Amino acid sequence: MEETIVYLDSSSTIKRYIMEPGSTLVKNVYQKAYSGEVTLAFSTWNIGEILGAFDKAKMQDRLSLQKYMASKKRFLFEARRLVKLGILLLVPAKTGLLSESWKLIEKHHVYQADALQIVSAKAVDASEFLTSDKGLFEIAKKEKLNSTYTA
Repeated sequence: MEETIVYLDSSSTIKRYIMEPGSTLVKNVYQKAYSGEVTLAFSTWNIGEILGAFDKAKMQDRLSLQKYMASKKRFLFEARRLVKLGILLLVPAKTGLLSESWKLIEKHHVYQADALQIVSAKAVDASEFLTSDKGLFEIAKKEKLNSTYTA
């Protein structure tokens, strides 16, 4: 039986910790991971992006200090836990993937971070690619990833 790997970009992972449109879909994917139906994956690059998004929301008063601290703590704790359980693949942002992403930067005129998401998903042979970034969703489809837009 082939392993089912669901790759989450930063915009979709955030929905696990902050309720917004698409959070229910992401919650269901995490439940499938905990039940052994899928393996989750995201780049180590995402960790900084997610922490930055939490911080930005706090600075813009969209997250209280208490919710910011709770979201950050929950994300970091859960990521470590999922890795230990073997149900989260953390894709290292290594030179090979970074240089592969440069081709996509020029091909699709995107930021390094977005290109890295696509090459990282391909590196783990992801069965599904989740994003709430409409532009990245479209590029992922062009790059032959089974992409789902999480809103």
